[in-house]
Amino acid sequence: MPATPPLRVPDAFALSYGANGPQARAWLTGLPRLGEEFLDRWDLRPDGPPTHGMASLVLPVLRADGTPAVLKFQQPREETAGVAAGLRAWNGDGAVRLLDHDEDSGTQLLERLDASRTLASLTDSRAALQTLAELMARLTAVPAPQGLRQLADIAAAMLDEVPRAVRALHDSTEQHLLHSWASAVAELAGEAGDRLLHWDLHDGNVLAGERRPWLAIDPEPLAGDPAFELWPALDARLDEAIASADPERAVLRGFDHLTAVLALDRRRAAGWTVGRILQNTLWEIQDGATALDPAQLVIARAVQRRAR
Repeated sequence: MPATPPLRVPDAFALSYGANGPQARAWLTGLPRLGEEFLDRWDLRPDGPPTHGMASLVLPVLRADGTPAVLKFQQPREETAGVAAGLRAWNGDGAVRLLDHDEDSGTQLLERLDASRTLASLTDSRAALQTLAELMARLTAVPAPQGLRQLADIAAAMLDEVPRAVRALHDSTEQHLLHSWASAVAELAGEAGDRLLHWDLHDGNVLAGERRPWLAIDPEPLAGDPAFELWPALDARLDEAIASADPERAVLRGFDHLTAVLALDRRRAAGWTVGRILQNTLWEIQDGATALDPAQLVIARAVQRRAR
């Protein structure tokens, strides 16, 4: 009877990630072999069952000296191509520490954090926002290493998509809004920045650690303006803002706090924040949407008040 592989892909992950197409399913099929390869190559022992997010599988392991760590497996793609370079540049200052990395497969050996305690578990939303702001300031203080995706290129690609997306919207007022967001991005695209950005820094991507109380995980690094980082933090607890007596005012409190801690120009920050909403909207339209997300309009209206 064949031995059970040390890395068994959970059925839920196989089902959800496998829906991304044949390349994703082929990658899933190869994961048990990949697990065996890197356990052997890096002299690791499994130390618990694997866990997963939307696009990665994480196996707790022990190093040869008994130090706990995790093996992270993620299908190589454009958004994650700069992960190792970004983590090395941060060198554990505000982000999880990279212990080893295989360029070809994208496999990472990372320090082990407390996966059961995300920043989202903090009931005090102001304390959570302060932690995000401090991490954001620390991470974006680092110059982006060579070879990363450039925000300038991402902005140009977004602007190219806008005419087609506008035609997909049914409401003329929403078409005008999309044009206004594109105009805000066009004004900023010529000076898109050169800092190292996480791109997806929200309270679900921050875990408790031992050497630091909170550390960022799962970056999709790019080079750009720190103001492009704000939207995930504003969106993370948007339900709370919408449930308040004045949703736009609640969003603005968060926006003003983030821009103060990061010492950002609020007009630029507003422009890049609606740029993030534009980016998300373009993706939604590609998936068949014909109207804007009402929740995202709350953020857009709020921050654009700061741009006037």
